[in-house]
Amino acid sequence: MRKKEKKPPSGAPMWMVTFSDMVTLLLTFFVLLLSMASMDRIKFQAASQSISAAFGQGVLSNTQSAEQAKPQVITYAPINDDFTSRVYQRLKTKLKELKLNEKVKLVKDRGAVVLRIDEAILFSSGQSELSADAYPVLRKVAVLVRPLPLNMKVEGHTDDRGNELANWDLSVARAVSVLRFLAANQLVPLSRMSATGYGSQKPLFPNNSDRERALNRRVEFVLESQGDPDQELPYLIDAREQTPF
Repeated sequence: MRKKEKKPPSGAPMWMVTFSDMVTLLLTFFVLLLSMASMDRIKFQAASQSISAAFGQGVLSNTQSAEQAKPQVITYAPINDDFTSRVYQRLKTKLKELKLNEKVKLVKDRGAVVLRIDEAILFSSGQSELSADAYPVLRKVAVLVRPLPLNMKVEGHTDDRGNELANWDLSVARAVSVLRFLAANQLVPLSRMSATGYGSQKPLFPNNSDRERALNRRVEFVLESQGDPDQELPYLIDAREQTPF
């Protein structure tokens, strides 16, 4: 007699159960990896569009027609110069009170407030040693600067006459002389000051006349913020005065 064929058990084959468990574990593993990864939004969008186009139109057409996601353009607001403007206005008023507005020119330059003094007020021609007339001027400049939360860079400048290296040496020596006077007399903390010289490399005018050359020979006090630009400014007045300017 012919043997009866055994019927396969009902339901899914035995290997399918093992295969399903493995696929589920792999899926869980990749979901875990995805949750721990930091994705680049732009690259993710580009990959997503590429896959969608590949399934919808075919791989070959995708390489020609799929659009790449455009990178986001980040715009920055201009730096708020309110702090610089407040310092400028207060120094401008105080310069008039101290009767320094004719000797010290106040300007806003390079994002900072600059006090500019002609060479003739501080030094004799070609000299790096401070003249006696410079002392009261520098003391008043220190009165302006000391209460403010600002760092001060002393810059020396010359005209284009003579040897450029000699001009550079002179500009550096003058800046250091001013810094040394302020520090030695404890007018401004040394930790807040620096000195540098530029020779004739940064003229205000083209050096085409004696007048222009004289204006280029100068010492500048560049005041830069050292802290929070939103902080309150102290009043630039003596303790004996009762009303702010």
